[in-house]
Amino acid sequence: MTEQKQDPYLDEREKMIQQQIAARGINNPRVLEAFLRVPRHEFVPAALRDEAYADYPLPIGEGQTISQPFIVALMTQALALEGEEKVLEIGLGSGYQAAILACLAKEVFSIELRPSLAREGEKKLKELGFFNIQVKVGDGSLGWPEKAPFHAIIVTAAAPQVPPPLLEQLTEGGRLVIPLGPRGRQNLLRITKRKGELVKEDLGACVFVPLIGEYGWKD
Repeated sequence: MTEQKQDPYLDEREKMIQQQIAARGINNPRVLEAFLRVPRHEFVPAALRDEAYADYPLPIGEGQTISQPFIVALMTQALALEGEEKVLEIGLGSGYQAAILACLAKEVFSIELRPSLAREGEKKLKELGFFNIQVKVGDGSLGWPEKAPFHAIIVTAAAPQVPPPLLEQLTEGGRLVIPLGPRGRQNLLRITKRKGELVKEDLGACVFVPLIGEYGWKD
């Protein structure tokens, strides 16, 4: 992993954490440390590297984006990871969210619909020393049944409904964080499975690219 002392973006990363993340209520020290460790600028196109720590999402190709830092932090904190979990991520994208999760969980499994993004994201993660992440190309709305169950599931694309396979693959006490709603505007939900029931919490309004798949939107 990139040494912080040699990282010319360290000051910008610290400023991002203080002004965009901690100032908005993200207070889990393990989450904040993960954001300090992961070099966000490595996960954006070279032409946009100087904007990597800005307070907005950035395009990463194929109509996809790397989410605003605060949204990544909000979703990550909502998973309530303690270090020994197995996590499923739907939507690898550039790999940034997976890298954050890799700092906080034992194992991360990520599904990406677009082969080129999966290939490049996986390559970048390995280059940076994140080896507890497995990536596959496929329909994320179906989950990853061969690797289930998962203690936490994070969906980084908007769905019109909660994909039933994801709920089935969630452990008792597990947390699912997902943006739900129509294209263009959604609400971010945390769904916890407790004694066979689903406890839903609204984490606020958001805007994500659509989840394409059998239980998502049709492309």
